[in-house]
Amino acid sequence: MTTTPAELGTTLRAWRDRLSPAAAGLPTGHARRAHGLRREELAELTGISVDYVVRLEQGRATTPSAQVVAALARALRLTDAERDHLYRLAGIAPPTRHEVSDHIAPGLQRVLHRLGDVAVGVFAADWQLIWWNRGWAALLGDPTAAPPALRNFARDTFPVDGDVRQLSHWPVVSDSHERVEAAVVSDLRAATGRFPHSRRLARLVRTLDDGNARFAELWAAGAVGSHREDHKVVHHPAVGPVTVDCDVMTDADAELRVVILSAAPDTEDETKLRLAMLSGVSAPV
Repeated sequence: MTTTPAELGTTLRAWRDRLSPAAAGLPTGHARRAHGLRREELAELTGISVDYVVRLEQGRATTPSAQVVAALARALRLTDAERDHLYRLAGIAPPTRHEVSDHIAPGLQRVLHRLGDVAVGVFAADWQLIWWNRGWAALLGDPTAAPPALRNFARDTFPVDGDVRQLSHWPVVSDSHERVEAAVVSDLRAATGRFPHSRRLARLVRTLDDGNARFAELWAAGAVGSHREDHKVVHHPAVGPVTVDCDVMTDADAELRVVILSAAPDTEDETKLRLAMLSGVSAPV
């Protein structure tokens, strides 16, 4: 199929116009002239600049990256078929079952946006962070400034070549760090079985195996674990230490991991968590 930059821009504009702020998880406000999303709102949801959204819609930006296309597909609540069409319009092969997917189904996105009083992050099968809410950014710091390739929990767990943690801007202490390490390795091993032809996943495993002795040890030993729950202490700069429960849930296909950080009800930690959210609200991708 031969496409033009104008087709990409026209299609993006049509999909933006059809999506209401409420459906996208944004406050509706008053005195809106447009039924759909504003360009500023789409930029906020995707983590790209308003200028880049304008250039895409006007056909002046012709080669968006796969990461940008994936972010647009999530923000615009595209179905799988629409997402694949967007990739083709951008001149990129759509994700296949051979590659790790960053797609979040619209139904799951609606559920995620209803979890407003907790911190939520969504990770792909290779533990790549692909979505987070305002609570996550407020509790741990906004990941937007981090290079996309480094927004990865496996990279944070097993630093390579002096890597600095990218998923939290301040110290986070786990009650069971060794169990978490084993679980991450186990998850990556399972992912390599599910996506044996994924270049992205193979590159990650190779990087960790070559660059982190602890990962190499666990990988060689065939470590198996389950990272489904944990207790963490977040040393937040504004409110002090906050103890949170960390629960990990998977989607029906076991390809996405939804990480929820919450505090026990009616505790000082719950109050601190709420204060942290008020002190550092940031936009989700």
